[in-house]
Amino acid sequence: MKKFIVMTAIMIMTALESPGLCQTTGEHSLNTSAEKAKIVFATFIESDKQVPHAYYLAESIRAFGGQVKDAAVRLYVADYVEIDTAALRRKFAPLNVEVYSSGAPDEALQFYYAGKVYAAGLAEKQLENSAEILVWMDDDTIFLREPSSFLLKPGLSFAYRPIMHNRSGTLYGKEPNPFWRRIYDKLDVKKESLFKMTTPADSQIVNAYFNAGLLVVRLEKGILRKWVDDFKTLYQDSVLAKMCLDDNEKRIFLHQTALVGAVLNTLTRSEMVELGDDYNYPLFFEQMFGANREFGSIEDVTTLRYDIYFRKPDPQWSEKIKGAPEKVNWIKERLGK
Repeated sequence: MKKFIVMTAIMIMTALESPGLCQTTGEHSLNTSAEKAKIVFATFIESDKQVPHAYYLAESIRAFGGQVKDAAVRLYVADYVEIDTAALRRKFAPLNVEVYSSGAPDEALQFYYAGKVYAAGLAEKQLENSAEILVWMDDDTIFLREPSSFLLKPGLSFAYRPIMHNRSGTLYGKEPNPFWRRIYDKLDVKKESLFKMTTPADSQIVNAYFNAGLLVVRLEKGILRKWVDDFKTLYQDSVLAKMCLDDNEKRIFLHQTALVGAVLNTLTRSEMVELGDDYNYPLFFEQMFGANREFGSIEDVTTLRYDIYFRKPDPQWSEKIKGAPEKVNWIKERLGK
């Protein structure tokens, strides 16, 4: 009898320690999930001038990120420019930011922002088995509140903001121009997959066109790797390449047009969610590029973008901006020098 009890206890302990047997109780799946980071933030630079901006971005996550303030942050650095990555690792170490190198084919680099596309695809590939959600951002981003909407609810795989204003998109319900007709054709984007969105700066109603400066993706869907593939399809097309070489505007935005195919051909509409106006808020956009409204308040902003504004800011900008003094001063101490 005693021997039977001992053997039974051993069998029970073995069963509890066996991953295969634990799956029936859900314990193993919980352990596996716990090993994955819920969310990771990442950005990309290809110039020394971007280093301080990437640093401010990381600082703002640590300062204002709330429940995600301690999440992993990654900095991807172009390997086709001379930037001392060892020095960057030392600089960013206090913020617990990991630094990685990334590259892009030479043929791609004649198109603007190619390096960002390839870095995003690399980040997604590297993180697929160790995280659930990747937030891919441009370096000119500042967090001012906890980004709770980044923690995608079950069933959602992509959160986005529309393009800031309509420089290169197609109006909803209108026939696309030859540039976009070619893009839709090369990427096999179906008309029925298009949906409308409104640009925040000039209130244009355009076909689905996502702002590539802020992308929240569920890693398992492979959206950013598809972005790389679709971008390659576009820039290798002789017709589109000639259009881009003849028109610099098209050349600037080709990378962003590729994102349309990557998203629409990967997800259903129900898997996407548009982030609120408090995300990717374009600070002083009207002063830089023109807009039909002002962007001078950070009172309810979660993340803001400042683009080139602080290269030559209005000397009185900090007195004209609306918002909590501590947050205005935080920005002023870093960008208002």
